[in-house]
Amino acid sequence: MAQILSLSGANGVSDIHIEAGLLDRAGAVIGETFSPSRIHIVTDSTVAPLYLDRLKQQFALPVSETVLPAGEEYKRLAAVEGIYHDLLASGMTRKDLIIALGGGVTGDITGFAAATFLRGVSLCQIPTTLLAQVDSSVGGKTGVDLPEGKNLVGAFYQPRLVLIDPNVLSTLPDATFADGMAEVVKYGYIANREILDLVAQPDYKQNIETIIYECVKIKRDVVAIDEHDTGLRMILNFGHTIGHAAEKLGNYTALTHGQAVAIGMVCAMHLSALRGDADLSAPLVRLLQQIGLPTELTYDREAIFNALLSDKKKFGATVNFILVREPGRAEITPIEADALHEFIKQL
Repeated sequence: MAQILSLSGANGVSDIHIEAGLLDRAGAVIGETFSPSRIHIVTDSTVAPLYLDRLKQQFALPVSETVLPAGEEYKRLAAVEGIYHDLLASGMTRKDLIIALGGGVTGDITGFAAATFLRGVSLCQIPTTLLAQVDSSVGGKTGVDLPEGKNLVGAFYQPRLVLIDPNVLSTLPDATFADGMAEVVKYGYIANREILDLVAQPDYKQNIETIIYECVKIKRDVVAIDEHDTGLRMILNFGHTIGHAAEKLGNYTALTHGQAVAIGMVCAMHLSALRGDADLSAPLVRLLQQIGLPTELTYDREAIFNALLSDKKKFGATVNFILVREPGRAEITPIEADALHEFIKQL
C-alpha cells in the first residue's frame, strides 16, 4: 500500500514515497516532481548490476551515470570529485537531476555532490538497503569521511524526492539486512517501543513495510523540528558516538555501520547504568543477537576514548551522549570528557 510522507527543509519539501514495487514506477513518479533535461545516476558496483539498467530504461531523456566502488572505505572526497567530473562531462546543469541509487554510502556521497555541484542540483534518493531506507536517505545529512573521523565533511541538503521500495530488500545478503536492523532497533529505543515489539516477532520481516514507515515517520518528525542537528535531532545518534569510534579504529572495514551502532547502543546502555540508571542492556543484547548483530566492544578502551574525542558531537569539554532510560524515550546528556573517560574504562 502506497504511503507518502512530506518533510519541509531549508531547501524545499521532500516527498517520501514508500511502496512495494515502487522501483519499477520510479520514472513516472520522478516525472511528476521534476522537469530536467538530463539525469545523472550515481550508484555503486554492487547495486549497478541489479538495478541501474532497470531504472535507466524508464526515462526518455539522456541519462548518464557514475558507478562508485562499493564500501565505506571509498566514502572520501576523491569519490565526490570523481562525480563532479562525470557531471561536467555529461553536460549537467543546475536545472537537471541527480539520482542516488544505492545504500547509505552512495546516498551520502551523492547528496554531498548534489549539494555542492554548481552550488546545488536537485536530488532524488532511491535507497536500496534497509539502513538507507529507514535512516540515511531521509533528513538531508550528506557527507564523506576523513582519516580523522566519520562524516566530518558534509552539508545539510534535502532531497526533493525519496523513493523507498521494500521489494528491493529481497536481494540483500542476510548480513546487510541485519545491518539495517540496527537502525530500526535504534528507532524503537529512542521513540517508539512498539517497533521493538514488531522486531521481536519471529516473522518480523513480513511487516517490514510497516517497520520502515514507522522509522521514517520518526525521523521525519525529528528533522522537521531540528533540521541542522543542534538539538532534538541528536537523539538519532543513539549508539553512534562509540559506534563511530569503533568504525574508525577498524578503518571502516572491520565493522559495518550497523554492527558498530549495535555495539555502541549496548555500550550506551552500560554507560547509563554506570551513571546510576537502571541497566537495560540485557533485553537489548538479546534482541540484537537474535537479529544477528554483535554486542561486544573488542577495541582498547583508551583508543575508543581518543577516537570519539575527534567526533563532531564533542562540544568544548563535554560530549553529547544519547542515553535511554526506558524503551521509547531518549535523552541528550552532556558528559564531561574526564568523567566519560572513566566510564569508558569500565565498559
